[in-house]
Amino acid sequence: ADPLPLSSSVCSSMGGWQSLALPEGKGPHSVGCADLMVGNTRQGLFFRLFYPCEPQAGAEQPLWIPRDDYCRALASFTHRSWTAPLLRAAIGSCRVPVSWKGPFKPCSRGYPLIIFSHGLGAFRTLYSSVCSELTSWGFVVAALEHRDHSASITYFCTETGQEEWIPYQQVPQGQKEFHFRKKQVHQRAEECVRALRLFEDVGSGKSVPSVLPEDFSLSVLKGSLDLSRVSVMGHSFGGVTAVLALVKEPSFRCAVALDAWMFPLENALYPEVPKPVLFINAERFQTPDSVARMKRLSSRNSQTKIITVLGSVHHSHTDFAFLTGKLNRIFGARGTLDPYKGLDIVSRAALAFLQRHLNLEEKFDQWDDLVEGIGDSVVPEAPFCRSNL
Repeated sequence: ADPLPLSSSVCSSMGGWQSLALPEGKGPHSVGCADLMVGNTRQGLFFRLFYPCEPQAGAEQPLWIPRDDYCRALASFTHRSWTAPLLRAAIGSCRVPVSWKGPFKPCSRGYPLIIFSHGLGAFRTLYSSVCSELTSWGFVVAALEHRDHSASITYFCTETGQEEWIPYQQVPQGQKEFHFRKKQVHQRAEECVRALRLFEDVGSGKSVPSVLPEDFSLSVLKGSLDLSRVSVMGHSFGGVTAVLALVKEPSFRCAVALDAWMFPLENALYPEVPKPVLFINAERFQTPDSVARMKRLSSRNSQTKIITVLGSVHHSHTDFAFLTGKLNRIFGARGTLDPYKGLDIVSRAALAFLQRHLNLEEKFDQWDDLVEGIGDSVVPEAPFCRSNL
């Protein structure tokens, strides 16, 4: 499909089927992004990088759904294959309001780094709103696309230039879900650690070329990353991935878990989580068992916090919260809380928490109350509501 005019991030409507308006970041930095694929095997990494950039009038904006294969896979994952043509026609040409491969804005004191892990059936671009918001406040964010068969689809490029696709995989018949998901969450956490190692290589001046035919080089980050201030963040399956990454990698100083699905984390690892976690839950998703698992961590570390955003649902943490019209009703992606307000709550709570634990010299502490669950549409702990699990 032909892209929309570059000045617009609002998709045309199809007889009322939808519109999608992703918000621009509210921070002081313009946001750029690029897709990077490192390595020619499935052991490599694939991510969308969000970074502060120099302002550019009329800059090209990246596609929200990167290619048609993702539309088909997303529709299949949601068991709504019939929506694939609608998704393709309605949002296939939507663009994220950031500068595609815009000129990186150097920072001598170094930007803190966030590694972001997506949820089950998602992929690297579906959290563009929260990733670009955090970037606008002075972070570099690497949104991974995991290769453990938990993305709705992904791929890697072989040495011969062929694309090898990795589809979403259901739990095999006869296998217990816990054992299947446990293996996946460990692979995901290890991918988060490998991403950090990649940025450490960049920081040391090592050449890290991208397999993709991009004209954006990670080398521009050298001297502008503060790798003493690194955190990990994720949604749902990505939330528990972030918690496990704290166990696997001491350099991660804290984690932010958006509506974490705690089920895949084995009990023996809870005493091993060494760093603080901010759990930001939706009002309608968690179970008492999942919340009890979070409280096991908060009881061991007074800096671990649990808050709930009222009026939100599980997909409120994704870009789907900004869908309107009939597609929103089909996907059930929006709660009663205005999605722009919800994004403000989540991003500001995350920024305040990150300032505490990365020792940032910013003014994010103005939102400290949110970390304690104090404010409009937010409460401490996690009220037990009907679960969508």
